[in-house]
Amino acid sequence: MKKIIPHIWFETQARDAASWYTGIFKDSRILFETSLAGTPSGTVQVISLQLMGQEFQFLNAGPLFDRNPSFSYMIACSTAAEVDHLWKKLIVGGQALMPLDTYPFSERFGWVLDQYGLSWQIMHDGGRKVQALTPALLFTQKAAGHAEESMQDLIKLVGDGEVLPGHLQRHPAGGPDREGTLQYARFRLGQQEFVFMDSAIGHAFTFNEMQSLMIYVESQAEIERYSNALSRVPEAEQCGWVKDAYGISWQIVPTRMDEMMAKGSPEEIQRLVQAFLPMKRMNIAALEKAFAGRER
Repeated sequence: MKKIIPHIWFETQARDAASWYTGIFKDSRILFETSLAGTPSGTVQVISLQLMGQEFQFLNAGPLFDRNPSFSYMIACSTAAEVDHLWKKLIVGGQALMPLDTYPFSERFGWVLDQYGLSWQIMHDGGRKVQALTPALLFTQKAAGHAEESMQDLIKLVGDGEVLPGHLQRHPAGGPDREGTLQYARFRLGQQEFVFMDSAIGHAFTFNEMQSLMIYVESQAEIERYSNALSRVPEAEQCGWVKDAYGISWQIVPTRMDEMMAKGSPEEIQRLVQAFLPMKRMNIAALEKAFAGRER
């Protein structure tokens, strides 16, 4: 089973944001923090955390683009009171994208952009058993209409996945979206759930590197397999990052990386950083040698 987690790029606020979120959401904690010196962005801070059981990685690496609602995080609540509680917390310093109200798909729902530029869809689950916190990707601009294609590609690539029964709605005729494209689809990859949606409305935003997905792999063969399958923009390949045909950024990461960054000494981590900075795709053997201080 592959572990796939959201990675969020901040300018300088990753630590403050991590503290704020872990204070809001249940079953949340910071797992580890480390600093990486000598990168093109100077010294950057990496924070691994858990929110409602979903792992995230936050990065402080200076300005690049804006975080935007092409990535949002869907919270399933068992009561309307819980929806209201989270809304009151997350709206502080933020703004409503869809006001807290009753909608055809949920008796209590709101979509909020918080003070750190992250989007949260908070909804009453209606008694349906779904993942408590789910990454939700909105396919806009050139990617609009391709959500189902991307979803099916990922299910095939991972080899263990499916659309959850009763969790697929298509756009009807007569709207801005092409009839039959995905209004909403919830699917699983291994034991993790994701939501994909199409929107042909003239949104000013689309996917960028500020929010990406990290896939953890065990072997060099898996690095090559996932990179070959996902990479469609050769110039975007750097330090394990790739960009797919729909503009989504992915990071193909050896599972050992988190252990090395969490438990390594400053000297070991610095050798690791200097080893991976020139890499396009991660080379596990070279990373292990650098971390251990052996000559390549």
